[in-house]
Amino acid sequence: MSGGVDSSASALLLLEQGYDVAGVTMALYDQGDLGKSTRSCCSADDISDARSVCSRLGIEHYVFNMGDTFHRQVIDRFIAGYACGQTPNPCIDCNRYVKFDALLRRAGDVGCWRIATGHYARIEYDHACERILLKTACDQHKDQSYVLYSMTQQQLARVKFPLGELTKQQTRALAERASLRNADKPDSQDICFVPDGDYAAFIQRTTGNPPEPGAFLDAEGNCIGTHRGLVHYTVGQRKGLGFAFPEPHYVCAKDAAHNTVTIGTKEALFSRRLTAEDCNWIAVEQLTRPMRVQAKIRYGQEGQPAMLFPSETGRVIVEFDQPQRAISPGQATVWYDGDVVIGGGTIAF
Repeated sequence: MSGGVDSSASALLLLEQGYDVAGVTMALYDQGDLGKSTRSCCSADDISDARSVCSRLGIEHYVFNMGDTFHRQVIDRFIAGYACGQTPNPCIDCNRYVKFDALLRRAGDVGCWRIATGHYARIEYDHACERILLKTACDQHKDQSYVLYSMTQQQLARVKFPLGELTKQQTRALAERASLRNADKPDSQDICFVPDGDYAAFIQRTTGNPPEPGAFLDAEGNCIGTHRGLVHYTVGQRKGLGFAFPEPHYVCAKDAAHNTVTIGTKEALFSRRLTAEDCNWIAVEQLTRPMRVQAKIRYGQEGQPAMLFPSETGRVIVEFDQPQRAISPGQATVWYDGDVVIGGGTIAF
């Protein structure tokens, strides 16, 4: 229970369905007093909200200190990704290594076999293929299946998503009827450990190493200036480059090995092909032949028609019908067949 309305409503629904429920809040990162207006999670106020909801619902509330795991599996990976010129997604790593791994293993400490979260997604068993499927939420505007693509069959068997059939409005209405104090609480939007959104400053504070300046390159590989350090830039970025061109220019690529940032026009941002690694399969055991899918390369994107091609290395080649803008190494690409998540992986290049 994060302290938000979604996990609180999930607990309420499970109680109404007759489950024996306990609330658990993960203490992941000490932010200090961030103030009421901060739209992240894991603050002291969030723990207080979760405790209040559990008291209202008449269930036990526990706080698990999982800061070491979070730092190692999420923060360290985030920093390493940026150091390699990638744009990592820490929410995916948090789900993969903390919520549905470490927390699932600790559920037994409070006598629980299953865990439930407030994610908007659905889990169903398919008798035809004898696999547990991850499916999109009924409310497509709130669907969170993209950040859950790394879940395994073993994890899906022990997890419940009570909100998968509901809209956000219905969720808030449930919480309001139960007089839960967080019924109108805004959704968390920031990365919890970088509430001000300044990734470069966070990385410098954490590592003690200032970003190393390097060369800005044009599309032909010519040095046209000096950048402030790779962590200050993401693929597709336009603002803050410090150049005045006749037409808009964007970050098109980052090369950590040579500490360079390549910039170019809008046309240079588009590509039809990417290669994914560290892939996880949900609807199938593995990819053995080309497969037609709808593919996403970022959260909230509408699925784009594409073909998946297996490779001998275990990587997957994704070819889109239409060029895609700002394909970013380190981000996830997730593949769908209608409302079913086939699987996904990390964009390598």
